[in-house]
Amino acid sequence: TQTAWNDLDYLVVDMPPGTGDIQLTLAQKVPVTGAVIVTTPQDLALLDAKKGVEMFRKVNIPVLGVVENMAIHICSSCGHAEYLFGEGGGEKLAAQYNVDLLASLPLSMAIRSQADAGKPTVIADPESQIAMIYQEVARTVGARIAQSGRIIAQSMPKIVISED
Repeated sequence: TQTAWNDLDYLVVDMPPGTGDIQLTLAQKVPVTGAVIVTTPQDLALLDAKKGVEMFRKVNIPVLGVVENMAIHICSSCGHAEYLFGEGGGEKLAAQYNVDLLASLPLSMAIRSQADAGKPTVIADPESQIAMIYQEVARTVGARIAQSGRIIAQSMPKIVISED
């Protein structure tokens, strides 16, 4: 209520894990179109993610999918792949709640260093494999929002057809 947002196509709110006051207040006071649950493969993180899915469902906010962060580490020296935090947690969560796994993102030094420099991966290295994953998530979420019919009517442009 204190910010003038101009004309936005989407406003993405990155929230801490769980079902605290922030999530509940947002769900009660803002017309939320959908939620994307982000987790890591660890069991403890998955417990928070499950609570998030259940809370959003209770307040009738559709869960658009799950993103698993830090799913795998690829050694920058030798290329060895290792599941440092467990394997398949996001996939199991998505299956348990009958939603799609939108992406599994690697634990990557590039993601951290590019974000810290103020240029997220999709800007710093738009042709990279990681940027492609982010772009696919954005396309999928945008399509699901459009298909859901939950977009607020006032935010949509008025289309007028006339014969001139």
